[in-house]
Amino acid sequence: MNISRLVVVASVVIILAGASFGPVLSQGWVVVRPKEIDDVLINPGIGFMTFQRFNGDDLNEGKGWTEGKPIVYQDFDGDLTNKNYPMTTIAYFRIYWKFIEPEKAEYRWELIDKALKTARQRGQTLMLRIAPYGTGAQNDVPDWYRKMVGERKKLPVDKWQVDPEDPRYVEYFGDMIRALGKRYDGNADVESVDLAIVGAWGEGAGSARLTPRTRRALVDAYIDSFEKTHLVMLLTDRKTNTYGLSRADVGWRVDCLGDMGGFSPSWSHMNDYYPQAIINFGMRDAWKKAPVTLEVCWVMQHWKDKGWDVDHIINESLKWHISSFNAKSSPVPEQWRPSVNQWLKKMGYRFVLRKFSYPAALKPNGKLSFSSWWENKGVAPCYRRFPLALRLKNDERGEILITGADITTWLPGDIIYDDAVLLARDMPSGEYDLQIGILDPLSEKPKVKLAISGRQPSGWYYLGKINIGN
Repeated sequence: MNISRLVVVASVVIILAGASFGPVLSQGWVVVRPKEIDDVLINPGIGFMTFQRFNGDDLNEGKGWTEGKPIVYQDFDGDLTNKNYPMTTIAYFRIYWKFIEPEKAEYRWELIDKALKTARQRGQTLMLRIAPYGTGAQNDVPDWYRKMVGERKKLPVDKWQVDPEDPRYVEYFGDMIRALGKRYDGNADVESVDLAIVGAWGEGAGSARLTPRTRRALVDAYIDSFEKTHLVMLLTDRKTNTYGLSRADVGWRVDCLGDMGGFSPSWSHMNDYYPQAIINFGMRDAWKKAPVTLEVCWVMQHWKDKGWDVDHIINESLKWHISSFNAKSSPVPEQWRPSVNQWLKKMGYRFVLRKFSYPAALKPNGKLSFSSWWENKGVAPCYRRFPLALRLKNDERGEILITGADITTWLPGDIIYDDAVLLARDMPSGEYDLQIGILDPLSEKPKVKLAISGRQPSGWYYLGKINIGN
């Protein structure tokens, strides 16, 4: 197959307020109206994720989970199926600083490299958090840092293991972040990195108490080091979140989705913290540029045992423009699978091609103009700029035509995208299948599944015939 990167002649994206279309156009144009499908689509960067595990691994037993420590790898039998858990495209790895930097400035990158390699083999990208510490002596800061700063003292925040205002914390934790960015920023297998600065599990407890100088230094360590890979902030406080957004397009996450009163009968994360914090901390529109990724509070079985309304929890998450969800590799209650499937059909992006118009015949080296109407039926855009492409294919020739579309701007709702691409000068005459796809930029193979029929074994979607002639 000859692959040709062709000049984009014109492109325009217009948000469609409303339209109606008549019958198939004549005068040499073909109009295609693909049939929408209702399948759950497993697509990059959205949906459920595995936690300290990968597709095909056994889940946690009961209501437990593991975090913060190096991954214990399971034997893999080649079957990617997740029993009692959705198929995923993201693996989430959370590890404490002490394991990544056991000796000062000596980094165990092999822990991350192996996770990246395994995720790739299982059809996943890796979401990463390096937390400064957890709780208790076993989950402390690195031994060398503990010896440097001395025994744990009483601190203003219970979930602080060390004083973040000690300039050595900013220096050495910041050095690790900068080294992490130097090695992994822009790595295609890294989905996103959590901007974790203080608090147990890196969840940001007490971040509002930081001095402006310390806050800026810790946040800047991430933003200056990750210019290509998406960063996601914990929803912590107005000062930290607004400062992060002032520096870059960052997403947000919370680690207790679903809590309906598990800590107090008169207070819950779902009703008394998250809705208010999203607005008060300035994060309401962050989803338009960077992902919202949420984590289960306890596990889903705990929600069920408490009698909490899963549909209410799901609907709130969709209102907050969720793209991905960490259920901690713990089984989904069987009775809730229909609700989870409906959730997966709305989480993140879901592209439906409503109408595609193109000329029935062209000359070699001609211009293939087209118009298209799409709908994003999800609650968020796609945050990676996967190319939208056409392919002309027959038994003798295949030609990929890359359009100028930027699908990261395709917010929920209707989109019109009109474009024109040039055919190759040496394009042989003949009849071709016209196909469409959203591609992996490295392999130039289809990457994103569309919510329409017509998908071919190759992953491309068939639109119709087109004639190339002299």
